[in-house]
Amino acid sequence: MQSNDARTLLSCAVATTLAGAVAVVVSSVLAGAKGAYGAAAGAFVAGAVMAMGLVVLQRTAKQFPQLFQAMGLLLYMTQILLVAVVLGLFKDTHAFNTRAFAFSLLAATLVWIATQTRVHMKAKILYVQPEQGGPGGSAAGGAASGSAEQSAPVRSTS
Repeated sequence: MQSNDARTLLSCAVATTLAGAVAVVVSSVLAGAKGAYGAAAGAFVAGAVMAMGLVVLQRTAKQFPQLFQAMGLLLYMTQILLVAVVLGLFKDTHAFNTRAFAFSLLAATLVWIATQTRVHMKAKILYVQPEQGGPGGSAAGGAASGSAEQSAPVRSTS
């Protein structure tokens, strides 16, 4: 995993954990101990599903970069279906408050997605590799003169 991917995973995990902690406190006030258990379970499920998806997507991008976009779409669909299955399995449980579980899962998922979007927007990921020295001094100078030999090679973002 590249450093920017690890940074994304860490940022999202921290934000989701904080959102889960807030959900546990709010749910324990509104629904008691069962609400706190439901909120903790919901935040855990959301964090686990989203983290697993990010790791799988980054491994796919590393091994098969041509499948990155298709894999991303398939992965999000799979995550939604997995969360739907988990919600279906726990809809009649009495171990915890199911409303707290559902709202916490939704909130944690939205926090994860918002944090992941923010981290990607702020990341400074090069998609071309600048030349090291040379007569033009920059890759743009060589490309402007019409020389195909001095253009910068494309660099993978995964």
